[in-house]
Amino acid sequence: MNKTKIIELNVDFIGGEGSLTKEDEQAISDFLKRKKLQSKMAQRAKKTATTRRPKSLA
Repeated sequence: MNKTKIIELNVDFIGGEGSLTKEDEQAISDFLKRKKLQSKMAQRAKKTATTRRPKSLA
């Protein structure tokens, strides 16, 4: 029977031990709203850029 080896990972934690400040929360919220808007605008531009060609009868 093989034993599985436990590998200890060297991982940093994101953030600190305290909670976010109101300014930090607002900055993150604004960033996510901008990214969502950019994504929607890119999808909208992609949809309008593609046009259908009429079928041609040969």
